[in-house]
Amino acid sequence: MRHDPPMQTSHDIAAHYGSGELLSRLETALAEDGADPAHPSLEALAPYDQFHGRGLEATAQMAGLVQVGPADHLLDIGSGIGGPARYFASRFGCRVTGIDLTPEFCDVARHLTRRVGLEQAVCFELGDALAMPFAQARFDGAYSMNVSMNIADKAALYGEIWRVVKPGGWLVLSEVARGPGAPLAYPTPWAASGSSSFLSTPVETRRGLEAAGFEIARFQDTTAEALAFGARSRAMLERGEKPPHRAVQLIHGATAPLAMKNMARALAEESVVPLEILCRKRPG
Repeated sequence: MRHDPPMQTSHDIAAHYGSGELLSRLETALAEDGADPAHPSLEALAPYDQFHGRGLEATAQMAGLVQVGPADHLLDIGSGIGGPARYFASRFGCRVTGIDLTPEFCDVARHLTRRVGLEQAVCFELGDALAMPFAQARFDGAYSMNVSMNIADKAALYGEIWRVVKPGGWLVLSEVARGPGAPLAYPTPWAASGSSSFLSTPVETRRGLEAAGFEIARFQDTTAEALAFGARSRAMLERGEKPPHRAVQLIHGATAPLAMKNMARALAEESVVPLEILCRKRPG
């Protein structure tokens, strides 16, 4: 697999996600759903602003793994258009800071956050997860959902997260790891080609987190959940209903059907393994 130089890869990754007119497409989709684009609810946004496997279902499950209070300040790494950050802030009353590499994602995330009245609790920074503009030990907890697949240097990523999380603080990851099956077919939701796709195996993922200074509390293969979610979504489509997760279609447009087909095949053939991981930064 060819690894592009970091600057070129970063540019390619941002371009893969930020194609322009995203807010306009979202407003059109909301109107077609019968929602008011100027005053959307969190529920109306959920099919579109949870851009990761299993959408809101996965976010809620991840949030259930941790205890968060109103005084906590969380970090969302690869925050997209802000769905998980708004969910955490609404559910727990906490503050959330998101960071993302794609300028359009950050712009739309800020816009939507203002529209749902959460701008005092949630903010978004444009930046690289490998060099975050945050002080050491700033956050009580951190999470990331389907982001590391675009990052070749996992050690640098885990090390940077370790730096900005407080001692004893938690990290929850929703990851897509490389499985034992055949090589992936592209495009996928996270990459147009293998040049910007960097999957580690589950074993490599565990070792990388432990080497960075995290203690693993939960390391779960969620393939069964992903396959069940896909089956439910297909059944809804067959009944003429809209599926619960429409973010890939919103963001990738015409390439979305093939990307989703390739992902479904990769899951079925064990070319990828979705993981849910809870760990803590060792104190001291």
